[in-house]
Amino acid sequence: MGKNLFIAEKPSVAREFANALKYNMRSKDGYLESEEAIVTWCVGHLVTMSYPEVYDEKFKRWSFETLPFLPAEFKYEVIENARKQYTIVSSLLNREDVSTIYVCTDSGREGEYIYRLVDQMAQVSANKKKLRVWIDSQTEEEILRGIREAKPMAEYDNISSSAYLRAKEDYLMGINFSRVLSLKYGFWLNDTLKGQKWTS
Repeated sequence: MGKNLFIAEKPSVAREFANALKYNMRSKDGYLESEEAIVTWCVGHLVTMSYPEVYDEKFKRWSFETLPFLPAEFKYEVIENARKQYTIVSSLLNREDVSTIYVCTDSGREGEYIYRLVDQMAQVSANKKKLRVWIDSQTEEEILRGIREAKPMAEYDNISSSAYLRAKEDYLMGINFSRVLSLKYGFWLNDTLKGQKWTS
């Protein structure tokens, strides 16, 4: 029988899960492990959407000719300063002795998005059972209830789709409007600020 892997969003929450499970957990680099289970964390976002220049070098230079930026398919990448923890989580997700993954990121759209990005990037096997833990607090009683009543990830696909859509909308608005405003008003704003007399 394989091990259960519990993935929380923050180290502090992961420790609460480890305490609630009452296993003899040993601290490792980026996770906790016992004979029965593994508990790890995402420390917030580990994966993010790629900048336009990753799609094509021409997008590195801001220009009206390359706007609006509307990719047919979005690209994602590991956040550089979170690469170590991503590598740890990804390797745990794909460990042969892990049979069931309990997704314990924060209950909500953002928490769902954080895990789904990691799962997508790590290309986790479809053979592994994935269950979603949805809790209202980090008390021991609530954590154990959430684990007991965990549901298949597929039941949260609508929340996941909503999270992806919101992230894409924010990304496109941010990328395109920041570039348009900078190109149109950047020089004027820079000149204005240079001539501004600041008083304390």
